[in-house]
Amino acid sequence: MPQPYYARHVFFCLNKRENGEDACAAHDAQGAFDHCKSRVKKEGLSGPGKVRVNKAGCLDRCAGGPVAVVYPEGTWYSFVDNADIDEIVESHLKRGEVVERLLLPPDVGR
Repeated sequence: MPQPYYARHVFFCLNKRENGEDACAAHDAQGAFDHCKSRVKKEGLSGPGKVRVNKAGCLDRCAGGPVAVVYPEGTWYSFVDNADIDEIVESHLKRGEVVERLLLPPDVGR
């Protein structure tokens, strides 16, 4: 089996709903994405064989927003501020340890 191009891929929902429904963009998901991308680069975690941080449209888990998901594990996170993002970078992306307190419950959807 070939090695994946990235060891981990993080997707941040940046969706905004025009009809006024709550969505991740209303909770500064863009700021969290920017912070995560910056931290990953600063820590030397970005690039082939390492970590990629990407924007995503609706991930259909709006009720828990803002949300991000880390693959290949499929670990879903909800976060409040940059300190939460820092913890995800330090624990999950650097050491492979899931941040239990930030896990999005499996029954949370749209």
